[in-house]
Amino acid sequence: MGKVLVIEDEPLVRDTILLALETDGHSVVTASDGREGMMKLGLQPFDVVVTDLIMPEQEGLESIRIIRRDYPGTRIIAISGGGRHVGTDYLKAASLLGADFALQKPFSMARLRQCVAECLAP
Repeated sequence: MGKVLVIEDEPLVRDTILLALETDGHSVVTASDGREGMMKLGLQPFDVVVTDLIMPEQEGLESIRIIRRDYPGTRIIAISGGGRHVGTDYLKAASLLGADFALQKPFSMARLRQCVAECLAP
């Protein structure tokens, strides 16, 4: 089982991911935006970061850039529903910046669990 940081500004989505991953036995910490997430990442190591891309304070693309620079061994799963920036392919940008997986909302918890398992596989 792994240590997972979930960065998501929507409480229902964040709590759903938290419950699903804890049910699988992972240790999960949550943050409501990228700035809070980076602060928590600086306090302890995580195996996987699940980050939304469109959030207040600090968006996910900036968080991915920081994680790749400062924590290159941390695996990243980007999630996004597109939000207010329709027509911009944020998930593709996340992959180009180094996200290991990019999931379009809504996604199944089974798919997220599979991505986390692949990130943790030796």
